[in-house]
Amino acid sequence: MIKFREPLSKLINDPKKFTKHLKFPKPDKIRIYDDTLRDGEQMPGVIFSPEKKLFLAKLLSKIGVHTMDVAFPVNGETDQKALKLCVQAQKKGEIRKDVEILAMCRSNSKDIDVVINTLAEIGAKPDDVSILVLSTISDLHIKYKLGRTLLKREGKSEKEWMSTPLEFYREANTNLICDAIKYGKSKGISRIEFASEDSSRGNIEYGVKWAKACVKAGGTRMCFSDTCGVFTPESVDYYIPKMVKALDGVPMTAHFHNDFGMSALNTVRAMSHGATYMGVTANGIGERAGNTSLHQTVMILKDLYGVEIPGFRYDMLHELRQEVEKASGICIQPHEPIIGEGVFAHESGIHTAGILIHPAIYQVIREEEVGGKRRFVFGKHSGAGAVEDVLKQNEKLLKSKGIEITDELIMKALKKVKAIRESTARDYQDIVDDYYRKYKNLGVSEEQLLELVLKGL
Repeated sequence: MIKFREPLSKLINDPKKFTKHLKFPKPDKIRIYDDTLRDGEQMPGVIFSPEKKLFLAKLLSKIGVHTMDVAFPVNGETDQKALKLCVQAQKKGEIRKDVEILAMCRSNSKDIDVVINTLAEIGAKPDDVSILVLSTISDLHIKYKLGRTLLKREGKSEKEWMSTPLEFYREANTNLICDAIKYGKSKGISRIEFASEDSSRGNIEYGVKWAKACVKAGGTRMCFSDTCGVFTPESVDYYIPKMVKALDGVPMTAHFHNDFGMSALNTVRAMSHGATYMGVTANGIGERAGNTSLHQTVMILKDLYGVEIPGFRYDMLHELRQEVEKASGICIQPHEPIIGEGVFAHESGIHTAGILIHPAIYQVIREEEVGGKRRFVFGKHSGAGAVEDVLKQNEKLLKSKGIEITDELIMKALKKVKAIRESTARDYQDIVDDYYRKYKNLGVSEEQLLELVLKGL
């Protein structure tokens, strides 16, 4: 690698030149809100044992996340055990003391009681964790998902479901979550996040009223969810400033999904409007196309917007990727930005020649910065430069075997690897079939369910 005579900033336009006008929260006020262990686990076929959740929680603590959503305790004993293990680990210093451990609840007292009782079993106090109370500002959800529940709660007949106007459902929905927040407060939980599913398709005027009511009831943070991943930067610009203004200093979590591949960009956009909590998962795991990925969001902020999060271990991103792959059974694509197995691999002779002059010619992200490793792959497109570089790295070994590195040797080696690769080109159907067969076996299939029922379970 050569040393540039001019500063790199004189040779290229830094991407941050075009984003520096944007206003973000101060870096030390930004919070990484990790949902790997709860929302990430909702990816079809994925299951983490309580012990595996604890292992990953410790790793997430080490890498530097600030909030962990670790369980939905009413879901069952394994989620309750996971919550216990994480709280106990924090008390023993195995998870940082400043990490906020959170459990999810629906908007009812039963779910909140399960959290409190679970904590009591290990001698922990209700206020040792935060809770997220789930609701919505989407009329679609309010009337057609929650409608019958709201009618029953308000003493009305289910027969009135379709004919009852939206205004009734909106008011009943607000009452439902506010009562849950007040109940949690009365039981000694001081940190209560009020979450709205499908916020990105909801009515903004109702959303503002709903958020203000939640704050008045005692809510301490709003979770604004793009549940179906339909946000564009333009719709972020429409919703988020209005909601941040309505919250009047109460923090907001940007919890977005990735159905159109835009969640990381939209999360960054929301933060430029005042959201301070970035809702993410390791490897971007989650339902459908997944959640906003941790690795993309922190690196977009850092390298494209100039916002570096204090204390975050960027160099552990590859390690985290590998551990989550092993725990979930879900491998990410090799060309996944930043952490993919192949993103720092180079084959093309044109590219390798540039990389050998200086990595900045073709790489913006330095592999060591994120815990990756640069490597050359030899094949049809290879050039002599990469062959020479690898041989020179191993010159001592070659000399011990009486082999001298010459131009002739380099060209012979290049010709040989090209021939080998071209001769091994084939159809990879067997590899693809094997991968998808194993992937589909991560969960219980529809066919297996039917077979269990036919056999009498």
